[in-house]
Amino acid sequence: MDLRGDLIKYLTKRPYWTLRTETTTCFQKMAGRKVLIVYAHQEPKSLNGSLKSVAVEELGKQGCSVTVSDLYAMQFEPRATRNDIVGCLLNSEQFNYGVEAREAYKRGNLSDDLIEEQKKVQEADLLIFQFPLYWFSMPAIMKGWMDRVLVEGFAHKFPDCYDSGLLKDKLALFSFTTGGSREMYAQGGISGDIRYLLWPMQSSTASCTTVVSKSLLLTSALLRNMSPRRKGRRCCLLGPSV
Repeated sequence: MDLRGDLIKYLTKRPYWTLRTETTTCFQKMAGRKVLIVYAHQEPKSLNGSLKSVAVEELGKQGCSVTVSDLYAMQFEPRATRNDIVGCLLNSEQFNYGVEAREAYKRGNLSDDLIEEQKKVQEADLLIFQFPLYWFSMPAIMKGWMDRVLVEGFAHKFPDCYDSGLLKDKLALFSFTTGGSREMYAQGGISGDIRYLLWPMQSSTASCTTVVSKSLLLTSALLRNMSPRRKGRRCCLLGPSV
């Protein structure tokens, strides 16, 4: 059976489980809008890869213009270093990345890869972050994208954040897989309440944008009725999921 086809059927039949009320309303209002998918997985044939492809196809049917930043395919540099600053530093004696990135953004002196990603963000109405849960967080390459792209002055203005975020007119949605059962991430579950795991990721994004409160969470328990090829993939991984 085709995993991609299974996903489309599953998302269509089970909109409450996957998108819930707020997210469903969000997608219904996205017709004709611009969407940026920040995607972090090494394998195009993975579950995350299929979810990304389904999102591109379905949003396209709604008249959306969809752009994908495939971080692994792009070989995106996750490390925040002096190389992100073009030209002279504000303080060459003691490097402070946050300050230097803020001032470089003002001068238009950030590296080309950051300028390109910021342009994608600026043009988007909705940002979708598609990733597998790695050790209770997003993959390092996606965290690096946030560290380097969402700099002060572009995405937020310290200490004014959240309701005063510079991208507050945009929506953000997390779509991710866990590699474990729903029970593992329930209140009292062995891996901890998923709401607390999501808090730092959602909170940091909310300082810049408006986060859709119900993230699309796919655990192995929700995948049992999908393609038989995925059966047996249910596991108790704390590290990389599918």
